[in-house]
Amino acid sequence: MAQHYDLIVIGGGSGGLSAAERAARYGVRCALIEAGRLGGTCVNVGCVPKKVMWYAANLAHALDDAPGYGFRLDYFGFDWHKLKIARDHFVRDINEWYLGYLAEAGVTLIRGFARFTDAHTLEVGSEHYSADHIIIATGGRPQIPELPGAEFGITSDGFFALEACPPRVAIAGSGYIAVELAGMLHALGAEVTLLVRGDQVLRPFDAMLREQLMERLREDGITVLTRTQIRAVARLANGTLGLHCDGQNSILYAETLLWAIGRDPNTEALNLATTGVATTSSGSIPTDPYQNTNISGIYAIGDVTEHFHLTPVAIAAGRRLADRLFGQQPERRLPYENIASVVFSHPPIGTVGLTEDEARRQHGDAVRIYQTRFRPMYHAFTVRQPQTVMKLICVGAEEKIVGCHLIGAGADEILQGFAVAVRMGATKRDFDDTVAIHPTSAEELVTMR
Repeated sequence: MAQHYDLIVIGGGSGGLSAAERAARYGVRCALIEAGRLGGTCVNVGCVPKKVMWYAANLAHALDDAPGYGFRLDYFGFDWHKLKIARDHFVRDINEWYLGYLAEAGVTLIRGFARFTDAHTLEVGSEHYSADHIIIATGGRPQIPELPGAEFGITSDGFFALEACPPRVAIAGSGYIAVELAGMLHALGAEVTLLVRGDQVLRPFDAMLREQLMERLREDGITVLTRTQIRAVARLANGTLGLHCDGQNSILYAETLLWAIGRDPNTEALNLATTGVATTSSGSIPTDPYQNTNISGIYAIGDVTEHFHLTPVAIAAGRRLADRLFGQQPERRLPYENIASVVFSHPPIGTVGLTEDEARRQHGDAVRIYQTRFRPMYHAFTVRQPQTVMKLICVGAEEKIVGCHLIGAGADEILQGFAVAVRMGATKRDFDDTVAIHPTSAEELVTMR
């Protein structure tokens, strides 16, 4: 006989953990099924270890900048392996913390892979579990293309397994993972070539951000090859990889090839066919604004859906779903408008709201753009001279701000507060009436003309 719960969550990533914990706080009997390390992609092979590497890359840039401020640095080295040991220990501590998090909340942790046997029953090994409500939060995994020799490359997961910085790295991709890893590897000592299938990186982002980042990547010394696609990979006798390409270079050589071409949802092993839950051609699960799938009692959150694939989005969606199901808040849901995001490139990017193209499609001539470009004060004495660029997109006579886009030092931290303002419907006048904090880069957002 199946053990019965009020709620079962499949997947121990950020979204699943948050949904289970919030539901359990309402007093319902709740279980979470996970075969791997708790924390999912974000904690183990995503946001957390990535930010550690980004900090290390920033320190490398700071060492380059230090002579401009009068520091004499005769020698400095970098021990990738030492950093990896510390980073992996930090991640393991978070894994352990989540065990206590679930136990304190009263959530039963079931170890293994879940498979539906019907719309309300799951099989894990030889055991069966049923629930009135089941949340699918199984996340995604990096794509590897189907072409000869593709297996010689690694993915973003493999990046975190590297024991040393590779001397030459080719990165295939144009999204945020590709540009983030390109910047980190370059700053920490690798010769990096970024292979972009189209004309620019970060295609869904505002054009200003795309153009500025492309300029910055090249100025930093990263080779960016556009309209270039790998067709085959061969491993040579000395271990070097030969990349046969369409585009500017017919063959390239690198010690490491990193695929950053997208992610696939983890749904194929769930046996969803037995439940009737609909999926797209890519395997993702469509949901309505309340995270409902097409089958009553089955829900989906996080990277397994078609919504923003961001950790805070999965957390917010999971908690609001638990509030709705068990907290007597029937209209509780996550609005997917004006969600802020950051790309940890060098320099970082912050963005919230509509791009200029989106705003013009929706509002036409009612759109007004404010933009500024400047050299941050920090770089007054450095050899590197990256520019910061900011854009506000306003609509209507009251100039309501519908988009805010930044690229430059500190953009990642600056954006959070301004995202609150955008979500609350702030106007350009509201920004203008805010007294600036001087001298900062952030003040440019409230002094733009």
